[in-house]
Amino acid sequence: MEEQTIRVLACGDVEGRLNSLFSRVQSIQKKSGQFDLLLCVGEFFGATPEAEAEWQQYKTGAKKAPIHTYILGAASQETAKNFSNSDGCELTENITYLGRRGVFTGASGLQIAYVSGREALQEPAPAHCFTPKDLSALVTALTSSSKFRGVDILLTSQWPRGVWHFGNTPEVNTKSCGSSSIASLADKLKPRYHFAALEGAYYERLPYRNHVVLQENAQHVSRFIALAPFNNPAKKKYVYAFNIIPMKNMDPAELVKQPQDVTENPYRRSGKDKTDGQKPAFSTTEEEEPAHQFFFDLSSKQGGAFRGHNRKRPSDGGGRGRDQQGGDRQLKQPRRHPQPTGPCWFCLASPQVEKHLVFSIGTHCYLALAKGPLTPRHVLILPIGHYQSVVDLSSEVVEEMEKYKSALRSFYKSRGERWVLFERNYRSQHLQLQIVPVPLDRCATEDIKEAFMVQAQEQHMELMEIPQHTDLKQIAPPGTPYFYVELDSGEKLYYRIQKHFPLQFGREVLASEAVLNIPTRADWKECKQSREEEEEGCKQLRDDFQSFDFAWDD
Repeated sequence: MEEQTIRVLACGDVEGRLNSLFSRVQSIQKKSGQFDLLLCVGEFFGATPEAEAEWQQYKTGAKKAPIHTYILGAASQETAKNFSNSDGCELTENITYLGRRGVFTGASGLQIAYVSGREALQEPAPAHCFTPKDLSALVTALTSSSKFRGVDILLTSQWPRGVWHFGNTPEVNTKSCGSSSIASLADKLKPRYHFAALEGAYYERLPYRNHVVLQENAQHVSRFIALAPFNNPAKKKYVYAFNIIPMKNMDPAELVKQPQDVTENPYRRSGKDKTDGQKPAFSTTEEEEPAHQFFFDLSSKQGGAFRGHNRKRPSDGGGRGRDQQGGDRQLKQPRRHPQPTGPCWFCLASPQVEKHLVFSIGTHCYLALAKGPLTPRHVLILPIGHYQSVVDLSSEVVEEMEKYKSALRSFYKSRGERWVLFERNYRSQHLQLQIVPVPLDRCATEDIKEAFMVQAQEQHMELMEIPQHTDLKQIAPPGTPYFYVELDSGEKLYYRIQKHFPLQFGREVLASEAVLNIPTRADWKECKQSREEEEEGCKQLRDDFQSFDFAWDD
């Protein structure tokens, strides 16, 4: 089993002192060698004109961070302006905003869970605050897997309330410090390292157990480290360096070794010990219900077009788990998919999704007719759960996505067409793979490739050709904005979006005279159809695609 050691730096509230921070990082690296990433908790940006001026140097590219830096969102109203939305994104080269809450998994397998801001005290929550629903969604997404053992790192700005119980005492006011919700989150996610800030103090708690001795199997220990503000006058520790081997790559016996100074879990005290009036923090039950919405019958209202065809996916009960011959099938629990933090037009469980456009549902992905399609067979491949881009997908989702691509390739070929696929991971919160068919007699694959290259150059963008078998994750870490094209020949084009990007670029190229020659259809808003037209187009597509659809039984 490969044990790749990751070298990590963690830092407390930077508060806009970017030049000093990165100068300090360079000094550390000069003395101790290169580190792989820098994790910043607490307030990264400052509210002063000097802090804003420093940030502009990095934002414009005049200066560049010397290390891959991952930051949390605002912890105050004053700095919220630096984060345009709750989705993670690359703010500038080498500085990535992780997002409101979620999980970042590196190429090494290192898993980092994160929650930005402070706990909301009222509804609706301000932009710099998180809600119980945010934490519930994060916990559900991670713990729904039977293989879940914990996360490698948890990043929060606020401390977990009561973390000092059974351990050494911090130099803070324990009556008012910390969040009960963050404490509950830490208890459920079992991080090997948990970093926080905001309290102006450095505190490294003794490691604590995640199991009950003699009652439960041994589990790894957790370490909580709170970091002081960067360059604080009291010279309290604000940078923490450590090496970590991702949990998934570790020998289980090595992972659960208990250090001599380990304590009991501070979050699992008996009722008589709980004297600080902690209230229940949050529940994960509300996030589980949407899973049942994934199972709706595509053959309904289709005039019996699919009579005799059964869904491969198991039903969610209610008597629908019996097949049409009356036999009993083994029921499985509905799969829980990652959920969004707010409304999403493309999560299949979301009430916002336009289900009348859906024409095939697999286990992890589904197919839908594009809204305002370029052509009648312009479709989208979308993940059922909430994923922002291809590089965020789990292996089983990628595998099914490839099956859909192969099925569509065969479908279009039977109609004398080749497909072009493109993805824009920029100003979008849910992955949409756009697939547009082009008649074989209209133009060659090389013509399509040239059209993308030429139009990109005209807009001062350089599309890079990448090797066919290169994994996109190797060149676009999660959070990187990009535009990606895949041709029927297997050739792939990639552009790392720097600042601005024309949202309709993919459609504009394919609608151009060089390819489909339908320039008036470049903007989807100009191609809107009535509900009746959309339903008819989707029904036609469903009927035509039926024999190629692996998601249906014969």
